[in-house]
Amino acid sequence: QVQLVESGGGLVQAGGSLRLSCAASEPTFSRLGMGWFRQAPGKEREFVAAISRSSGITYYEDSVKGRFTISRDNARNTVYLEMNSLKPEDTAVYYCAATRGWTNPRNGPYDYWGQGTQVTVSS
Repeated sequence: QVQLVESGGGLVQAGGSLRLSCAASEPTFSRLGMGWFRQAPGKEREFVAAISRSSGITYYEDSVKGRFTISRDNARNTVYLEMNSLKPEDTAVYYCAATRGWTNPRNGPYDYWGQGTQVTVSS
């Protein structure tokens, strides 16, 4: 069982930045595909970004391209989501997810999920 713990959420003004972290309790972290998802109030959870397990190829939802950057540090068993130029519509609970093998990065399937961290962007 892989445990994922997110951190770094908070309240920020529009145009600001935040960096989310997700620490995994998995010694073979480098073998996990990692993703970030978000869920706003009253909306379904949506894909934000993902990074492959081996080559580190990245994938992004269109609305965050050019503003968000996903990265991973396999030595620290951690994946990051750097968020810049934040907008009020980015307000959501952000979840980290891990998979031992995906069909595609957007749909996974993802085997493990974190508890989420709140990101609130004020206008």
